[in-house]
Amino acid sequence: MLGFHRLVLAGIIAGSVLLPGCGLNAGAPESATASAPHVPPSIHRWSPAVVHVDLNASVRRIGITNGVLYEAWTFNDSVPGPFIRARVGDTLEVSVTNADPSGMPHNLDFHAVSGPGGGAIVTTVTPGQRHTARFALLYPGLFVYHCGAPPVMDHIANGMYGLMLVEPKGGLPAVDREYYVMQSEFYAGTPDPATGVAAYSHEAGLREDPTWVVFNGGALSLMGDDALTARTGETVRIYFGNAGPNKPSSFHIVGAVMDRVYREGDLVSPPARGVQTTLVPPGGAAVIDVKTSVPGTYTLLDHAIFRTEKGATGVLKVDGPLRPDLYRGDQPYEPSVVMRH
Repeated sequence: MLGFHRLVLAGIIAGSVLLPGCGLNAGAPESATASAPHVPPSIHRWSPAVVHVDLNASVRRIGITNGVLYEAWTFNDSVPGPFIRARVGDTLEVSVTNADPSGMPHNLDFHAVSGPGGGAIVTTVTPGQRHTARFALLYPGLFVYHCGAPPVMDHIANGMYGLMLVEPKGGLPAVDREYYVMQSEFYAGTPDPATGVAAYSHEAGLREDPTWVVFNGGALSLMGDDALTARTGETVRIYFGNAGPNKPSSFHIVGAVMDRVYREGDLVSPPARGVQTTLVPPGGAAVIDVKTSVPGTYTLLDHAIFRTEKGATGVLKVDGPLRPDLYRGDQPYEPSVVMRH
């Protein structure tokens, strides 16, 4: 009972809990959103809640790769936009604002929402406006969201997308670590030699000829000090989305067999087991669980392998004791060596 009172008190302080008898109750998690590659905490409550999310359309200069900048269109100043976590039966309450200096309207098309435009019809905002909408979350799954303002392909190609997890009743099997990874394409011309800024090319998008194919908005976003991390013996869950706008992803982790794959974001059907590479279409997603048994560096990539030269590469660093019973050879094994594809 003491734990219950602490939970309610914490919810009241956070402004997220409606007490029993006041409609939807037990509140949303401490935080319903997180920035890539992070994920909000697991949901621990006993009934549906109103999950409130603030999303602001903005323009921000991001680094696509070494020496190349890009004027991205963003939600909450990041590419991808924040990861949203809710549960089936919840109500998503989203407040949308627009700080785009160009004057362009923006909105939200949630693939998790049942209704015209996935919510785009009632979330369209011009600069300076604020609109709030509520949507019942009827289906569990891992869903893409993106800006649906016309021309929609330009809004997606410039960075306006993210993932939303709608947990099934009872949640998902517990894991040790969770990460948010989203693949996308950027279409641009030659960077300006004075500024290093590469300008968007609609024509390259029409040709489906991406300049870069990247994870989490940049070729270096999951490299070096920004690599994903784990320890041996842990199970890592990757919530993987593909914003496209054109190319399917053949997602692969070099040196790891995927223990469980919830394909197409389906969290109701039994997951596939022992998967080497999983296909994720544009506008689609998958949940991937990997058991980390051997220490070392594991490369995340799109196995349409030439795309690694366009940036579709990341690293999962696993620390822990060596496992010669599982992995050994007649050459010295150095776990810090990164395999290059």
